Amino acid sequence: MSAPHELSVALVLERLARRELTAEELVRSCLARIAEREPRVQAWEILAADAADQARRIDAQPHRPLLGGLPVGIKDLIETADLPTTYGSPIYAGHRPKADAACVAALRAAGAVILGKTVTTEFAAYRGGKTRNPRDPARTPGGSSSGSAAAVADRMVPAALGSQTAGSVIRPASFCGVVGWKPSFGTYDLRGVHPLAPSLDTLGFFVRKVADVPWIAAALSGAPRPAAIAELTRAPRLGFCRTDQWPKAEPATQRLVEQAAARVERAGGEVREVEAFAGLADTQAAIMSAEAAATMRVERERHDAQLSDRFRAFLLEGEQCTPQRLREARERARDGRHEAFRVFAELDALLTPAAAGEAPAGLESTGDPAFCRAWTLLGCPCISLPLLTGPAGLPVGLQLVGAPGTDDRLLAVAAWVERELPAAAVFGGAAPF
Repeated sequence: MSAPHELSVALVLERLARRELTAEELVRSCLARIAEREPRVQAWEILAADAADQARRIDAQPHRPLLGGLPVGIKDLIETADLPTTYGSPIYAGHRPKADAACVAALRAAGAVILGKTVTTEFAAYRGGKTRNPRDPARTPGGSSSGSAAAVADRMVPAALGSQTAGSVIRPASFCGVVGWKPSFGTYDLRGVHPLAPSLDTLGFFVRKVADVPWIAAALSGAPRPAAIAELTRAPRLGFCRTDQWPKAEPATQRLVEQAAARVERAGGEVREVEAFAGLADTQAAIMSAEAAATMRVERERHDAQLSDRFRAFLLEGEQCTPQRLREARERARDGRHEAFRVFAELDALLTPAAAGEAPAGLESTGDPAFCRAWTLLGCPCISLPLLTGPAGLPVGLQLVGAPGTDDRLLAVAAWVERELPAAAVFGGAAPF
């Protein structure tokens, strides 16, 4: 039987509900895994000293709450009253918020154990942190939700929160080989999550299976129980959408995604080529930098010397964005949303790469978010499935994208794809991490 820390959310909650496992046993199993692997992976900023006590209190309840004592990691961009929150910056070293972020409060109310704070990049932007990719510690885990993705991938915790402004959930999920879920823009309450670009910032999370997603989604939304993932009444209609970013994908990634599309068709699904959304990646980048420059003005004015050169350059780029350029970008984003309405009218989801390829070597860069920018701009729900592997044997995510507000349909499509394209088959017989 698998050790508790190796179980997915859905499986571990079954065992907790049947009292075959206690929350304290689960937490201690996760902590033992962290003690073993953290020196190599470095996914955590701080662990909660009272994690086992949190679990015991939940075990003592006569009726288990929704999450039953499930340990969850919290990206260090998200405020916690009982643990420091640094936003990935020395400016806020030792900072103690007065209250939990709304999402953390929702998790606690649902019976989650807050296991600790996971590493984020500087203010959720581009500068790499200390976390290593658990598949290859010489490579980046992606950013900005680097610690959360690595911790879930390395079986340190079954689930962890992240956030995405460009590609900060989908890309690290792809690099680390886990399921990354970014819902439609505005789905979850962002109070207590440090803003970067408010018209783009989206709370998401990492798990190991599509079946895990409804449990965390229910907890974050305050629902009493998870919504069942619908069974499709027919095979899905997918759009193979390369976009103008396709040349940035490595040749091996292009082949893998094309092969995945062919496998969908062999499984009975319909795949049609979609040519749309040109220029949206650049549009997202312009809006992101301009909004970040406004959001981070105080830190820029008061703590400029404590900002990294890369983050300072990013803010400077935003400061130099003229009102006309920003207005044009917002108009292009509006046009893109109209375009999405037309495209998705005949499709269940789009199929695209989650990242350009396997995780790049080195820790300075977290990789290119090119294959996520357009969907974040449009507010689309997205999921990265760990079904592909690159030439070095490392994960490459298969991204599915839905129309804004169609999160339930996207989950149904993702469950179908996960079932029909099992990782062992697409990995060429190798077991996923």
